[in-house]
Amino acid sequence: MQDPEPMPWGALDRFQAHFIVRKDIGTRVGDYVARTKLVTKGHFASKTVVKVEWNGSGSLASKLNEDHELNEMIAKQSVKDATIYVEPTEGAVRIRSKWDNHIAFGITKELFEIYDRIAGHIKST
Repeated sequence: MQDPEPMPWGALDRFQAHFIVRKDIGTRVGDYVARTKLVTKGHFASKTVVKVEWNGSGSLASKLNEDHELNEMIAKQSVKDATIYVEPTEGAVRIRSKWDNHIAFGITKELFEIYDRIAGHIKST
């Protein structure tokens, strides 16, 4: 008897956009690690972002916390889109969000402006 709901095999239907900022950070890896910490209200599907703070031990997180306009832009996004990670890679710094399936995957103009503004802070740090 064959299982009517078989387990999926192979690649899963998940996508993630990475925005790469070319920057040689040398040994200052900790300066370029940051992620959003969201203050939310509501539950489940009605959950909304009230305030955005950046967690990180380096100067980039401090600079991002000081940009109140950026944090207001992020607070207008959904909880999923407002969750942003910044992390160094070899010869660059990556800006990314959470994984999405093929239906929900996409970058809005507002998200692009947010990532562009974060990239500007990375370049100036």
